[in-house]
Amino acid sequence: MDDFWVFGYGSLMWNPGFPFEERQQARLHGYRRALCIRSNVYRGTDENPGLVLGLERGGSCHGVAFRVANANRDAVLDYLRERELVSNVYKERVILVGLADGRRQPALTYVADPQHAQYVGGLALDEAAKIVCQASGQSGPNVDYVFNTVRHLQEMGIRDVVLERVAANVEAQSAALF
Repeated sequence: MDDFWVFGYGSLMWNPGFPFEERQQARLHGYRRALCIRSNVYRGTDENPGLVLGLERGGSCHGVAFRVANANRDAVLDYLRERELVSNVYKERVILVGLADGRRQPALTYVADPQHAQYVGGLALDEAAKIVCQASGQSGPNVDYVFNTVRHLQEMGIRDVVLERVAANVEAQSAALF
């Protein structure tokens, strides 16, 4: 079998956690990045869930594609499934992405399941920011997740206006607390 690609649009961009042979910016059409998943493990708890990113239908999403050697296929798939399918709020999909070098490759990614109880699409920016400000989980404060994602997107020259607005709202709400 050939190598395969994994598309990351959130923390996978800056913390893939698996070995890869190549990394390129990529764009996925037909889905957009959104803070639409309540996190009660990594960035929140059952009592105080946080928000993490998911892919929702519509638009497009700039992110990162990683080429994984076939020799690492099983280990990487096991790792990703353990990481991303904790509560099955994501659906594993292989979707065609456009790579920065012009190639188009099928890539494994995880899309939000709008039928899942943890899915919360359509939150207002201030509501999302309030949730992010107050949550923390096994991987740390929810604010770190949002700020790291925005920073890494900006470092790659990618603008995500909605996520940037949530981050600005988080900063304003945090400043108001002190």
